[in-house]
Amino acid sequence: MSTSAISSIPSTGLSANQARLSVAAHNIANASTEGFKRQEVHQEARPDGGVRASVRQTEQAQTDIAQDVVEQKVALYNAQANVQVIRTGDRMLGSLLDISV
Repeated sequence: MSTSAISSIPSTGLSANQARLSVAAHNIANASTEGFKRQEVHQEARPDGGVRASVRQTEQAQTDIAQDVVEQKVALYNAQANVQVIRTGDRMLGSLLDISV
């Protein structure tokens, strides 16, 4: 696996988590809107590494605010983990450059 593929995994994870946060906020904000239907984020693994996220509208007309709050927390924790992976990758790359110089 190349260095660029390794770095794309946490960066695409951050993008997917941003989508999850946005969708959860959207669902909460529109919970009392007449005719509103929930959105959800569908994630799938990319063949070259990382994840692809897409937003879909569900047929579910009722909003579950507790579920959306939990979704926001999970997305936050996942984002923090992805940032830590990026930082670790940067430190490892810096160490490799120090060794090869």
